[in-house]
Amino acid sequence: MRNVSRSEYPFASHWLDLSGQRYHYVDEGAGSPVLFVHGNPTWSFAWRRFVSAVAPTHRAIAVDHIGCGYSDKPQEYAYTLDSHVANLCQLIETLDLRNITLVGHDWGGCIGMGAAVELPKRFSRFVLMNTAAFRSKAIPLRIAVCRIPGLGEIAVRGLNAFAGSALWMAVKQRMSPEVKTGFIAPYDNWANRIATHRFVTDIPLDPFHPSYDRLVQVEQGLAQFQNHPMKLFWGEQDWCFTTQFLDEWVRRFPHAAVTRYPDAGHYVFEDAHERMIPELREFLAADRPPPAN
Repeated sequence: MRNVSRSEYPFASHWLDLSGQRYHYVDEGAGSPVLFVHGNPTWSFAWRRFVSAVAPTHRAIAVDHIGCGYSDKPQEYAYTLDSHVANLCQLIETLDLRNITLVGHDWGGCIGMGAAVELPKRFSRFVLMNTAAFRSKAIPLRIAVCRIPGLGEIAVRGLNAFAGSALWMAVKQRMSPEVKTGFIAPYDNWANRIATHRFVTDIPLDPFHPSYDRLVQVEQGLAQFQNHPMKLFWGEQDWCFTTQFLDEWVRRFPHAAVTRYPDAGHYVFEDAHERMIPELREFLAADRPPPAN
């Protein structure tokens, strides 16, 4: 991806082999790991400012899901919640990460919490933003359209309607040309947009969906983390993960610290990063061991 600015994304690349597929991640700094997990249609580029901010004091790791960012984009692949969780778990175990602080957004919250449910002793704290890891039938019309067979694939893979439109629909603050280019650089043709489309079709809205049972498993596993430190950042102008999703997180985790950004959209990490980073650093500085099991 030649168009990605090195000044915006100056990190060395690392890869994990997953049965022949290359799984890309950033690994900066040292100390307790902070694991950044992106959603759709982003990639580790979304966390660039946060990785740089925490690397002086922590080990900052940001993954690219298979099909995203610098990771391989196979055309014959599951691209399901189960496969993404399994990939993240394999990275965690390969790197032997412990005392993990998860930072997750969008699908990254669900995938990250899925890994935490699978490997609970390795996670100590959680930072979640504009995401869900529980069932919901709420789906915006503009995403539902992208799920229509045939039409949705043409729009998402042929016209780049999902990643392209997010450059202005997911933010309230205008992005610079370099940042816009960075976000969409991995998704420059039909083949490279496969995961962007498959994430949309993998949203499990009913029990007949292939990823529904896995989502239920993640949801049912959340309660074990009620006494773990949790920070919730929320862009209140998000038309997808509205404040109703935040209310559900607070209901499940009443002790979570919450910061709302009334002027930020779905890409809260873009709109409010200057305010979020000091709070994230403060949250990380209050390092404490996870509750005894």
